Amino acid sequence: MSSREQKVPCDAQFVTAIGGANIDIHGKSYQSLRHNDSNPGSVHMSAGGVARNVAENLARLGIDCRLISTIGNDHHGQMLMRLCRDAGINMQYVHLIASAATSTYLSVLDDSGDMLVGINDMSVIDQLSAELLQAQHAMLNQSSLAIVDCNLSADALAWLSDSLADVPIFADTVSTIKAPRIKPYLHAIHTLKTSAIEVEALTGLDARTQLQLQKIADQLHGEGVERLFVTRGEQGVFYSSNNAHGVKKLNRKQRQIHNAGGAGDAFLAGLAYAWLKNWPLEESTQFALAAADITLSHRATSSPALSVAAVNQLLETQGAG
Repeated sequence: MSSREQKVPCDAQFVTAIGGANIDIHGKSYQSLRHNDSNPGSVHMSAGGVARNVAENLARLGIDCRLISTIGNDHHGQMLMRLCRDAGINMQYVHLIASAATSTYLSVLDDSGDMLVGINDMSVIDQLSAELLQAQHAMLNQSSLAIVDCNLSADALAWLSDSLADVPIFADTVSTIKAPRIKPYLHAIHTLKTSAIEVEALTGLDARTQLQLQKIADQLHGEGVERLFVTRGEQGVFYSSNNAHGVKKLNRKQRQIHNAGGAGDAFLAGLAYAWLKNWPLEESTQFALAAADITLSHRATSSPALSVAAVNQLLETQGAG
């Protein structure tokens, strides 16, 4: 084990999540989407953003989580601050930017709940600079764990990788466009959570088979990543550390999927929770998968139904494979 894996969280542990915080607008079709036409469906607005979603999920799992992000001082920003506080997120380290609009994420979902296309208007996060992060340097270095997403600028990612040498960093690649941003800083990443298409964008390698995924894992471990998790939808999750790897998925019963967009964020929150509890790799993956599964059944990207008890109940009734 490395020094980062050997770190034992203190009794007064807290997690800091750094990255995107959005207002999400989801449109879901009632039937198969007809392109170039109007589709009957439902439209829902909620709080979103990868780092913000992870923070909410951790709060629902009973973990003190502090969010560092930038939000516009506008109507959407006020709504986002209220929704986050109501969800139990510590928002005192969020920067309000008077001259900017709050991030908005627009997605179109098909009738199965899978996203077909998304548009993000997230320029405000570019204002989360190294200078702003420096103001939270002491708090960040007291964190038991830091979670970053690739919505962050190269400036912010570079500062975090240099300044948090004694704090494990979990990272989410977010999208194929943003995944390559983390490449120069892989040496600082303890746990990397990504998807098959995102890890292909990051490494330039195919990620369709388990053999290909293992080749990718070997490359990323060689660059410093200690644990890799690649989400693959119904095919489960490929996981790898320096001394173990495999595939895990839930033997789930039929569950109606309202929105698959936040499942990966709940998965990452489950991994963070399990790491704080010092659970082994397979048990951590199983817990994280169950957290993600619960989130699929809610129309927002985070589910108020998520709790440790709910995860444990799901694992008892559905099992894992």
